[in-house]
Amino acid sequence: MLNIALFGPPGAGKGTQSEFLVKEYNLFYISTGDLLRKEIKEQTQLGKEAQSIIATGGLVPDEIIVQIIEKTITNNPNANGFLFDGFPRTYIQAYILEGLMIKLNTSLNCLISLNVTEEESIRRLLHRGKTSGRSDDNEEVIRNRLKEYYEKTLPVLNFYKEKGLYKEVNSMLSIEEVHQQIKEIIQAELSKRLLNIVLFGYPGSGRGTQGKAIAKKYGLEYIATGPMLDEEIKKGTEIGKKVLNLYENGLLVPDEIVVPLIEKKLENSKGVRGYIFKGFPRTFVQSYILDGLLKKHGSSIAKIIELEVPILELIQRLVKRSQTDECMPYDSSIEKIVQRLKDHENKTIPVIKKYQELHGVVKIDGMGTFEEVFERISFEIENGFKNLR
Repeated sequence: MLNIALFGPPGAGKGTQSEFLVKEYNLFYISTGDLLRKEIKEQTQLGKEAQSIIATGGLVPDEIIVQIIEKTITNNPNANGFLFDGFPRTYIQAYILEGLMIKLNTSLNCLISLNVTEEESIRRLLHRGKTSGRSDDNEEVIRNRLKEYYEKTLPVLNFYKEKGLYKEVNSMLSIEEVHQQIKEIIQAELSKRLLNIVLFGYPGSGRGTQGKAIAKKYGLEYIATGPMLDEEIKKGTEIGKKVLNLYENGLLVPDEIVVPLIEKKLENSKGVRGYIFKGFPRTFVQSYILDGLLKKHGSSIAKIIELEVPILELIQRLVKRSQTDECMPYDSSIEKIVQRLKDHENKTIPVIKKYQELHGVVKIDGMGTFEEVFERISFEIENGFKNLR
């Protein structure tokens, strides 16, 4: 998720650049003024509270503002990120935003400040006043607005400078040149992010072959519980013996065995561009575990993909696989195959629904040739992450 705060004095060009950012990076635009007007228009509970405060000449408190922002973020799970225009405006609001980001398991990537001189701001706003008809675009009002901006925002800028999140742009240049400066900042931020993909699908949907191919194409570390557990079986370890017994009885391997293996894999993988997870998480508990593991390593899930294949086709594929050298212990009988499919439906489908509500899940048709399915997955990845190549 790409989260940016865009700052700049009146006349710096935030509106123009915001339009570019929202469109180019599929960000959801958050302006507290716009959100308040929307809540008031729709007469929501928060809107009514804000309206009554405004009617008496008061300022809407942070308690209401933060609830509206949180509501907006959670109601737009398919956004690639959020663009905050004019928020936070105060030092206290900077702490509020940081706490909100933590609660939502994300963070602010950077604050981009559009720097322009006071005289240039006045010149631009006076020019706008001639064409916009806005009564507040006169020099006295403009100078007061600028004075308030510099007094209130300087502590906010220092807050983000201390955190290393402050980026500045010379907004005295042309729109295209400012546009390019911002784009370079964002590309640098995107390059820091790990592309962590969770690949869901019923047994037999092709997750393994597709996951390995995606990992190779995009330079990701392929993390599949199956191969890691198979390695333990081959080594004849105590863990391997337990796993083999579970396989032979068509049972899932418990988290106490799986999680330490995944954590070890994350710790030993250095310099990777991200991870693709196949076969994990399978349960609600594992979904929380994965979020915690990634957060521990300063990362999070970037994209969730589900391969969709009809049940009868899945059974045919698994029965066919059981007759080859690629046969898994849990493929050895039709009873075990059906049990695996039931386990997925009962335990993993609810996890997918949870992710759909929180982040959005991309559904991919898993029917067709390997190349056709691979092309569909690649398209979805590149559609959301244009910075991969």
